[in-house]
Formats: sequence, C-alpha cells, structure tokens
Amino acid sequence: MKVICTNETSLHRPEARRWRERVRLLEPQGDVVIVLPCSMRKPYSSSKSHRIFTQASKGFQEAILTSPFGVCPREMEQTYPIQSYDVSTVGEWSQEEIKVTGECLAEYVQDKEVIAHVAHGYLTVCQEYLPDATFTCTDGRTTSSESMKNLKMATREYKKIKSREKQTHMLRSIARYQFNTRKADELIPSDYKLRGRFDRRLMHQDEQIAVLHHDNGIYSLNIKGGILLNDIGVNWVEIDFDLKTNTLFAPGVVDAYPGIIPKDEVVVIRNGEVVGVGKAIMCGEEMKRGEKGVAVRVRHRLR
Repeated sequence: MKVICTNETSLHRPEARRWRERVRLLEPQGDVVIVLPCSMRKPYSSSKSHRIFTQASKGFQEAILTSPFGVCPREMEQTYPIQSYDVSTVGEWSQEEIKVTGECLAEYVQDKEVIAHVAHGYLTVCQEYLPDATFTCTDGRTTSSESMKNLKMATREYKKIKSREKQTHMLRSIARYQFNTRKADELIPSDYKLRGRFDRRLMHQDEQIAVLHHDNGIYSLNIKGGILLNDIGVNWVEIDFDLKTNTLFAPGVVDAYPGIIPKDEVVVIRNGEVVGVGKAIMCGEEMKRGEKGVAVRVRHRLR
C-alpha cells in the first residue's frame, strides 16, 4: 500500500512518526556512516543514482536522508513503509523538515564519523546537524564524476564491513523496528541460516523461526519465533481456553500486550505457554475491552 506524502504535514503521519521513533532503536555499523540523498524509485538501491553511489559506498554503513521519515539505514530500505512512499525529491526544504530530519540523523549517527555525499536541501540538513562531516559533493551534482571521485577517496581510509556481519545486522535491525525493542535481536541467533531467494526463511537448527517477506520487508512468525518472542516479553495475547481454530475473537482474550497495533505479529499464550502465532486485527487495549470482533488471525497453532 502506497504512503502518499505531498507536503510537510506528512511529517505528522502516523507511519512517519512511528518510523522516526523506532529508528532510535537502530545503531550504525562500522567506523563511518555515508549519508546519501533519497530517490523517487523504491527501494533506493534500484534507482540509477544509488547504483552509482554503491560503486563507492558498498560495504559501508549507508544512511539515506528523506523527508518525512528522517533517515533510512540501507539495511531497512525494503521494510514498510519506507519501501512504498511517494514524495518529491526536489525543491526547497522547510525549516520544520530540516529540523525533524536533522535531529533524526544526528541521533542515529551518534559519535560515528560521517561522509556526507549530498546536495541542496540534504546538504543544508547535514551542514546544520553534522558540521564535522566530510562533504564530498562540491558541484551540486552527487552523481558527477568529480563528486564520485571525492566519495571514493573519502572511503579509502575505512575498513569495509564483512558480508555476514552486514546480513546479521540487517536481520536484527528489522526485528528491532518491527517489534519495537532492542531485545528483538534474540530472534536472530548468531548461527542462523537464511533459505529462499525472495521470501527468506529464517532457520535455526532446522527449525523455522520466521519468514522475511520480499514485498514488505517484515517478518511473519512460526511457532519457534513465537516462543522466542514470548521470551522477550512483547506482543503477547493471553487466552484461557483450548485454541482450536485460526480465528481468535476479542471476547476470548484475557489480557494483551498494550503496545500491540493492528497488523502486528503476535504470539498467543495460555498458562504462559505458546499455543499460536498470527496477525493482530485490533490493538492490544481493544482486544482486552472488546465484546465482539476478531482480535487475531492465527497463522500457526499447536494442535
């Protein structure tokens, strides 16, 4: 589903606010962060400009500047809603956009060294909020030969991140964002395996934890993943009866994690044990108070 962002009021859309809040849980990898402008085409890496950028930036931590979402680490670019929003990438930035985006970027970068490969409004953001960055675009054209030469020179003194480390970081970053906690790292064991080309199956010791979907960059849980999520202590829905169908109605819910919102992945528990996993239809508070309606569409359940 497209998220249409036409002007600066889009900064206050729930999807944009939630993105900026949850990006605070993410941490940059390696010794340097390369800041890049966004593109009209999504995911960014499929655009012509980003295919040029990655000739120099691949192997380093990349952070894409964009309004109204603030900052998108490269490893998050295929996760909803950042992979499906429409916004103009030209024109002047308002002061509110500069402030919101700049604060988000500065908080994400922390104390890392920064290479800012940006121009126009993106440059204004970096100059105001990351004044100590190395600026590599001097002619206002980020894809020009001169700018790309500067970017390649600037990256030479830094060590590239190993492929497995980047992949693990990506999987854990998505989990942190989706489940709104740093503890979600526990969903990705260090000896995990990924299987599949498009929808990726996350495996551990021949058990499937979850599926990472190609179309929205979000996990759907298997029972093993539900057990891990229950141990973390988030997105649980408590019942007191034997779950025999794949539809859980609100009157059957005893209690629910208050942070649940519709479409969240949840784990259904009974007497502290996992009995199913699925997708929330209601928020947590509605599940507890509701006298009718579907609370959870159960995907997998213990039989």
